[in-house]
Amino acid sequence: MRFDLDGLDVFFPFDRIYLEQHQYMRGLKQSLDAGGHCLLEMPTGTGKTVCLLSLITSYQFANPGAGKLVYCTRTVPEMNSVMQELGTVLAYRAEQLQLEMEQQLPESKSDDNENDNTDMPDVEQGPPRGEETGSTAADDASSNNHTNGRKRPRKVYRRNKKDDKDSAAAAPQMGPISDGRGAGGSGVLALCLSSRRNMCVHDRVMQESDREAVDAACRSMTATWVLERASKQQQDGASATIETCSYFDNFQAAGEATSMPSGIYDLEELKKWGKSRGWCPYYLTRQAINHANILVFNYQYMLDPKVAKMVSKELESESIIVFDEAHNIDSVCIEALSVTINERGLEQATRSLGRLSSEVSRIKSSDNQRLQNEYQNLVNGLIDQGLLNAPANESGLASNALSSDVLNEAVPGNIRRAEHFVAFMKKIVEHLKARLRAVSGPNGGVQSETPLAFLHRMMNGTSLEAKPLKFAYSRLASLLRTLEVSNLDDFNALTDVADFATLLSTYSDGIARFAIIMEPNGSSIPGASDPVIQLACLDASLAIAPLFKRFGSVIITSGTLSPIDLYPKLLQFEPCVSESLQMSTFRPCIRPLVITRGSDQLAVSTKFDDRGDMGVVRNYGAMLVDLCSNIPDGVVAFFTSYSYMESIISEWDGMGVLRQLTKSKLVFIETKDVVETTLALDNYRRACDSGRGAVFLSVARGKVSEGINFDRHYGRAVIMFGVPFQYTLSHVLRARLEYLQTHYQIREQDFLNFDALRQASQCVGRVIRSKTDYGLMVFADSRYNRHDKRSKLPKWIQTFLTEQYLNLSTDMALHHVKQFLRHMAQPVDQVALQSVLLTLEEVERMNPPPESEVTTAGAGGAMITESNA
Repeated sequence: MRFDLDGLDVFFPFDRIYLEQHQYMRGLKQSLDAGGHCLLEMPTGTGKTVCLLSLITSYQFANPGAGKLVYCTRTVPEMNSVMQELGTVLAYRAEQLQLEMEQQLPESKSDDNENDNTDMPDVEQGPPRGEETGSTAADDASSNNHTNGRKRPRKVYRRNKKDDKDSAAAAPQMGPISDGRGAGGSGVLALCLSSRRNMCVHDRVMQESDREAVDAACRSMTATWVLERASKQQQDGASATIETCSYFDNFQAAGEATSMPSGIYDLEELKKWGKSRGWCPYYLTRQAINHANILVFNYQYMLDPKVAKMVSKELESESIIVFDEAHNIDSVCIEALSVTINERGLEQATRSLGRLSSEVSRIKSSDNQRLQNEYQNLVNGLIDQGLLNAPANESGLASNALSSDVLNEAVPGNIRRAEHFVAFMKKIVEHLKARLRAVSGPNGGVQSETPLAFLHRMMNGTSLEAKPLKFAYSRLASLLRTLEVSNLDDFNALTDVADFATLLSTYSDGIARFAIIMEPNGSSIPGASDPVIQLACLDASLAIAPLFKRFGSVIITSGTLSPIDLYPKLLQFEPCVSESLQMSTFRPCIRPLVITRGSDQLAVSTKFDDRGDMGVVRNYGAMLVDLCSNIPDGVVAFFTSYSYMESIISEWDGMGVLRQLTKSKLVFIETKDVVETTLALDNYRRACDSGRGAVFLSVARGKVSEGINFDRHYGRAVIMFGVPFQYTLSHVLRARLEYLQTHYQIREQDFLNFDALRQASQCVGRVIRSKTDYGLMVFADSRYNRHDKRSKLPKWIQTFLTEQYLNLSTDMALHHVKQFLRHMAQPVDQVALQSVLLTLEEVERMNPPPESEVTTAGAGGAMITESNA
């Protein structure tokens, strides 16, 4: 479908569209036109990704000055899924532009071609289902603008039957595209970027098990000093003993010739294309970022200052930034600027300083000029030294601090010399050890201080000045580079200490946006002693504020942003569009149920006072067994925490619940180990595919609740055992709640409810992924029956949560389950399905008349269309 949306020619790769998709795209366009930020909540399973890509790529096409589209996702599977959708959208656009170009042939040739059905599609009066539309005018930036108050007429084209097999929506084009004018009909270059572990093609490096080992192996073969030594060895005619990466060598040798052709490259296509030319896909992508039109990568590449300075620093201010599945974006921002240090880490930092000291002494005796050169560069400042703009193969460390002070000043004299800096860091480490000993001692206990108070005590205890602390991280990065250290993972603990010192000094003035929490036992293992010092960021807006300031349009979207009005407060920005959309349905495809009591009428809840009650444990077990006996295929159950899941599974095992459960379904359990969980998920899907059925026991806020979809038979029901509140006795959480109350007037209970209900919504939202899909959402806790809890669920869930599905016992819920499944087992009514899909004519009629005026309403910032007609 190609249609006009308020003057924008939109290429949407399906022949019909849902009402909420049209509303969503209109909200996006209003935000882009206003040059502002937006918050949009759209129900899961309604095509949010394809709407985003269709609208924004169409906007880029019509407005060449719009800048890049930077699409941020959370996981690698999501990244690849976005690239597949993008391939569909751009293939459809290329096809439509090709049809349009053929139409612009000379009139005589067009007349001849219209008599030959094999050369030119037939002209029809309307678009039958599954067919595409073309335009009667050239598609430049204003092809769909109104002329004299009327839209230009549009002829509709039909593919020949032989072309239907090659529908763009069925098979998106991936990789380099040389047909016509390239990807999207306009030479689009779309790239995704991930870590070395996901992009490396070197046989030896790919054998490494984890990300840190892959990074270290890569640097050991691509660092500048390694290449120089290998080159010198080759010039001397000696046998090659220094291993380098042939892909990186070829990439560097190609120089300017390493440009990438137009196309859509997901991770596999990047690896395939890079390997075919003998070039490193990781460094090739890093270089090609500046030339790409569309970038897809992880949140950290935009929000974490350490990564963002190396990857996204050169993005133009006109770029459009999208954070998809952004319901937890405030937590991501806080984690990016928080540091935790424990006793074991400080011991490792001491050993690292000993290694650095020995290495400095060795270099002074053998190659003192190298240290002298570094000293002179530090006199000139970090920017002149080149550390902040180091080559991609050398920039291993970058500071977390956002302050420009570190960038624009010369490094203080007392840490310029390497040996002085090592002694400086030793004093910091010893002071932190002393603080930990005091906390874990007989007179210790939990302590909380502001950064200013902690810094004052450190300065008094070590005789250090505050200013050099700002440069600790950058100075350490410079020293590691000078000493030609490839394996930076050996210095992780030391870099954490330097990061701690830099953040502490940088943000000690003004409002305390950080808290220093010292605990005698920060371990999650009961009885284990592990004293920790945490530099906890309390203000989520600190990490994302530079993005709001630098880029004109930042789009935050998800299926579970409710209550949506809290995000502007948490992130400190004013959206020009803030909207929560409803789901248009042709049948009740989801059935939320609130179970408040078991079959014995005993209330069920996971609140702290009740969770250990054996009656509650027994009722939860019986509830799961009964539901799994009546629900076919896959069932997913979420618990509030790993510890609670482990304890209740242990109790169920003693009661024989698990034995009864395995009679109807196989049981799989999520663990903290990523490999184990991935294997369990794979076997869970196999059990569902084979017809045996399975139940997956997992945890809210875990890997499964965030990035895994349980569509179709993989998830006919999701059961949420309890309300997933954060651990309210956490001292870091208490500090953040106090900060929100003091500075943003967000009440403690409001934030806790908001956070818990968005996690619950995210869990149950895994069950529905399309309009023809269906599933049950079971909220198993008496607290969900309270209005202050369920009112914070997304509107599209509340629509289905009517009075008859509240305050149920297990027996009553089973009656509703059977009734729902009987209804959903009937064949899909295709006529009813078409009724919620808008045709091209219906979409065109939804455009407001040309006289409409768009105004921005009051403090809420929502866009309102007022018609003069």
